[in-house]
Amino acid sequence: MAQIEQDPELHKMMVVKTPVLTLNGIAGHYAAGTSRPVLIYGREAAGQAALNDWDEYHLGKGNIKNTLSEQIPDSAVIGTGVARILQLCNFAANQPCGNSPPFSTEVNTEELPDDLMSLVQQTREVRESTTGDQIELLAASVGGAPNIIRVQVEGTQPQAARELDDSYVGIHLAQAQQLAFGRDQPGVTAITLQLRSTAQLEEARSRLLHLFQTSLADEPLAVYDFAQLQPLYHQILDMFSKMFHFLLALILCIALFTVSNTMSMAVLERTVEIGTLRAMGLKRQDIQRLFLNEGILLGIIGCTVGIIIALLLAYLINHSGLTWHPPGVIWPIPVKIRIWGEWTMLLGVLLIMMVAAVFSSWWPARRAANVHIVQALHHA
Repeated sequence: MAQIEQDPELHKMMVVKTPVLTLNGIAGHYAAGTSRPVLIYGREAAGQAALNDWDEYHLGKGNIKNTLSEQIPDSAVIGTGVARILQLCNFAANQPCGNSPPFSTEVNTEELPDDLMSLVQQTREVRESTTGDQIELLAASVGGAPNIIRVQVEGTQPQAARELDDSYVGIHLAQAQQLAFGRDQPGVTAITLQLRSTAQLEEARSRLLHLFQTSLADEPLAVYDFAQLQPLYHQILDMFSKMFHFLLALILCIALFTVSNTMSMAVLERTVEIGTLRAMGLKRQDIQRLFLNEGILLGIIGCTVGIIIALLLAYLINHSGLTWHPPGVIWPIPVKIRIWGEWTMLLGVLLIMMVAAVFSSWWPARRAANVHIVQALHHA
């Protein structure tokens, strides 16, 4: 991690670099007699707080409000689903909680063998009972032996996906390493790097791969970006891309028919004027050029007015506070429409609509150029 941090090229691109240790385990709330398989994320509190400040697209920080406290080494934050399942009612706001029968601390000595009964009594003497907001995390260490720690729940941190919200437990990295490695040499499962801009992703990947082949060749490291770790992200983008391309095709068809109908009516209403211009000496190409220019002007005015209206609507929607619930997401996502600054998209839409306007005015312009002078002058 120190070599990555000291690399001059990566240093210019990185904003945050923090290690993370992820492991599976079981969370138990002894006071309520509940337990739950969980995903345990061990992170440094300062690094996680810096990661949560990322807001490159100005969408807000969502519901990421509670983070680990640096002053409390055994603190933990959990998903709202974990709080509900473990009956931590102080953190399960607006959710059903406390419906399970109270856990009995009395042990039926007649049902337990003598050796197990002795183990239970020794455990009670060594470990104090948990209080209301404490949970115990059980996981297998790297040597295969079970290990257990006790943490103090500070609050909930809702996760975007319901499955993750029902299993998320965030603790300090030191405690996760104690749980996974015990007294052995601690390690991490990943190093999270946050860049200043998404556009620097490929440059940073190339630099990391170069380091992995040279100075870090002895380390078993690989590079994965967010899209590779979350393949659903690209699938959702592809779905919305196909939907918007279909809508664009419909809009193009409507624009073609509208401009073509407008130009056809203009040719019909100006038949006498066309005959007069032809009698004054204008050639067929000149008449055709006049109507093509009118179609281009109509396209420019329509596109300009459309972009201005789209910017106004986007501003109103972005400041209206509208939200929506995507499938599988537990908290409402703010509706944000970003048009200002997307110059490539605006230029592409402008060119496509201009080509559609010129194409739809070509046939009426050709028909106007082929009108016979005598027939045009007698047109009523």
